[in-house]
Amino acid sequence: MAKVLAWDRRGRIRAVRLQDPEADRLLPGMGEEAKMESWHLVTGDGRVWSGGAAAPHLLRLLPGGRPLAAVASAFPRTTDRAYRWVARNRDRLGRRLGTQACAIDPAGLRSGGSSGS
Repeated sequence: MAKVLAWDRRGRIRAVRLQDPEADRLLPGMGEEAKMESWHLVTGDGRVWSGGAAAPHLLRLLPGGRPLAAVASAFPRTTDRAYRWVARNRDRLGRRLGTQACAIDPAGLRSGGSSGS
């Protein structure tokens, strides 16, 4: 998450922990299990995308991300499969990449802009 927030030089994305009460407000009607099994992107108008389906929408918010968003949109099943593979293997990837690459510093989460939960 820290890398995405650093990429977001315009400050359009705001990270919210899924355990934060604000996540319940941003994701109304979403059950606890569904909320916790993925990541979610919530736009200013309240639209919600989750998992791999959220990737193209997130990428469009990032500087230079539109070409990657186009690829993710063109291959939604592949994008979703890639997301699910990373999610299933995050422990193994964390060990290979090192804890710093996968760490989220709670103090480093900034506010403002669209909400990525």
